[in-house]
Amino acid sequence: MMRTALILTLLLTASQLFAQQKFTWKGYVKDSLTGETLINASVLVSNENRGVATNQYGYFSVTLPAGNYKLIFSFVGYTPKEIDADFSKDISQDIMLVPTAATMQDVVVTTAAQKRLNNVKSAQMGQVDLSINTVKSLPAFMGETDILKTLQLLPGVRNAGEGNSGFYVRGGGPDQNLILLDEAVVYNTGHLFGFFSVFNSDAVKNLSLIKGGMPAQYGGRLSSVIDIAMKDGNVNKTQVDAGIGLIASRLSIQGPIIKNKASYIISARRTYIDVLMQPFIKKSSSFYGSGYYFYDLNAKVNYQISNNDHLYLSGYFGRDKFKFNNARRSFSTTIPWGNSTATFRWNHSFSKKLFSNVSLIYNDYKFDFLGKQDDFKIGLSSGIKDWSAKADVDYFASTSHKIKFGGQYIYHTFFPSVASGSQDSIVFAPANTQRKFANEFGLYIQDDWDVSNHIKINYGVRFSAFQQVGPYTSFTTDANGNKLDSTVYKGGQNVKTYSGFEPRITLRYGFDNNSSIKASVTRNLQYIHLVSNSGTTLPTDIWVPSTYRVQPQDGILYAAGYFRNFANNMFETSLEVYYKTMQHQIEYKEGYTPGLADPEESFVFGKGWSYGSELFINKVKGRLTGWVGYTLSWTWRRFPALNEGRKYPSKYDRRHDLSIVGIYELSPKWKLSSTFVFGTGNATSLPERFYFVDGTLTQEFSSINAYRMKPYHRLDMAVTYTPKQKKPRRYKGSWVFSIYNAYSRQNPYFYYFDQDGALADGSLKVTAKQVSLFPIIPAVTWNVRF
Repeated sequence: MMRTALILTLLLTASQLFAQQKFTWKGYVKDSLTGETLINASVLVSNENRGVATNQYGYFSVTLPAGNYKLIFSFVGYTPKEIDADFSKDISQDIMLVPTAATMQDVVVTTAAQKRLNNVKSAQMGQVDLSINTVKSLPAFMGETDILKTLQLLPGVRNAGEGNSGFYVRGGGPDQNLILLDEAVVYNTGHLFGFFSVFNSDAVKNLSLIKGGMPAQYGGRLSSVIDIAMKDGNVNKTQVDAGIGLIASRLSIQGPIIKNKASYIISARRTYIDVLMQPFIKKSSSFYGSGYYFYDLNAKVNYQISNNDHLYLSGYFGRDKFKFNNARRSFSTTIPWGNSTATFRWNHSFSKKLFSNVSLIYNDYKFDFLGKQDDFKIGLSSGIKDWSAKADVDYFASTSHKIKFGGQYIYHTFFPSVASGSQDSIVFAPANTQRKFANEFGLYIQDDWDVSNHIKINYGVRFSAFQQVGPYTSFTTDANGNKLDSTVYKGGQNVKTYSGFEPRITLRYGFDNNSSIKASVTRNLQYIHLVSNSGTTLPTDIWVPSTYRVQPQDGILYAAGYFRNFANNMFETSLEVYYKTMQHQIEYKEGYTPGLADPEESFVFGKGWSYGSELFINKVKGRLTGWVGYTLSWTWRRFPALNEGRKYPSKYDRRHDLSIVGIYELSPKWKLSSTFVFGTGNATSLPERFYFVDGTLTQEFSSINAYRMKPYHRLDMAVTYTPKQKKPRRYKGSWVFSIYNAYSRQNPYFYYFDQDGALADGSLKVTAKQVSLFPIIPAVTWNVRF
């Protein structure tokens, strides 16, 4: 009897041990046609209301107790795949998803996977993942598709001005946006003085905007993250994409180096404004030789060494070049500027649950001004150069916990103002280089925790530090700015160090599968600053570090929102409210004029705050898709040294901002799209009084930003025609016909005051006049794929 009981006990114990045993499925979710990994694809355990999402490299790991499960793999724009999985052993297998368009013989009636619940289920707030196909479907300024201008159509994101690719998020400045291209920071995102962005959509795989509840893995900026991933290249076959537009052409080539193992992509773009204008400028003209063009090049190679190791090498190189000649005055100037980035990455899977990425990153932004008149030459340059290393580790502890931790080190070199000159044989090299050097560090840990079916928390903390180091010379000055004494710091010697903790937490409570509420609190420190004398991001703006005089920006964002899906997830809706504080903001002092002195000597410091609400309604299924975004917001600044210490609306303040976007699949051949935008006019300062001093008309300005320009509104339209091929061909082409500013609205760019008449006879009149940039602009683009 005792022996029987013992045997039964052992059998029961063994059964319980087996029942508690867990197994893991790891792998990548990929595009079946190109082999591209899919970022943030969903891996759902059916009927258990839990699962995971692929990381930034398309990797997933699901650990479950032994048993049989049905897993659903899905991604926006792809047909979901259901798999009956036997978790009786560990599995290492990639999943291939088929693009929805490739499986439809008739009109594409859905732009999403069957289950689009991430906006409701996820603890992340303020995140938008944009499809590149959606970006390419929308009307484009002069026919040039621009991902940053598409972001401006989302609530909480406002544009920097007519036709400009610069943007501001929830009251923050242009320097408060962390813009990453394959993990490399892009410091200046504009071509053609900001009217086009540097990102070629043919080379982009994924685009994510985070404007609230920033996860701890990101740091160094207050307002938002734009995380852009380049395509890895088609591992199955060679593919060529090309396009000819109104002002630029582009060409992309991608294909396998070793089939299903290694691939490459090269994507190039160039304007031909200079070529088109040259015939219209005669050689006898004083302006012969003037011109402008920009070009950029994206390149990437990747190699899968084994199931556990993957190498990537990617880079970007872009330049703008503006040249102006005036032979009559023997004057010429050349202004080149641009970015260079390079990223080397190593993905390694240590175990079934542990995934790591190690990156080495280089980025360089430089602006030059070269002027010449007769024998006199002058040069002025500024820029920033970084070398950085970072490591990130994903630990897929379970379907309830996804832990991420890592760190980053950056060595900065700043070139705020470098001048030189010569006349005949005399060379001027003033000691005004003002180079600054700094170390920046960051360590973080975060957890995505499913507490229950209703409660989910994303929480973490980041510790960051910034150290200005020598060589550097600081000066002691008197009240008039005269130098009295100096302190010399040797190379690598500490000048000033700042550090701090940046806690982040987002809480989500789900009422059911279709609705939830979320709330978040995040603190961000920003150690580098863009100082500008304009309302847009121009290449003449300069980046400066935190120093013994300049403190880091410190921001806290509070946000809450209600998220709900309707009509079987056909409509995604959200209503978010936020309040943001920003300490140690920087502006130039009143009366500042650019010079060769250290720009820090002309800074004044203050604080800012913003608050508002954002409504987003997104239709993701059916022939008609698109969204409506509306923002009601206030943005304020207060500087003791400006505006008599009173608060004033910042140049980023806009009370009402409305965007309506529609895309309609008329037939397999025809696709229609349209966007309408409306916004309260920009805040501006205007002269209120005019008087004469020694016969010269002088104007007295209002308090800062006391007036508003006229409201801004514009309608854009586009039609895409894809001819149906009667017989199979090696290429597939399409035509895009677009109209920018369809009803030719004369939106104000700036105001100025003109004089007419004479003071002597009392006929002098001063009249306010408006400058508008772009009337109605039609464009045609031809796209082809081989």
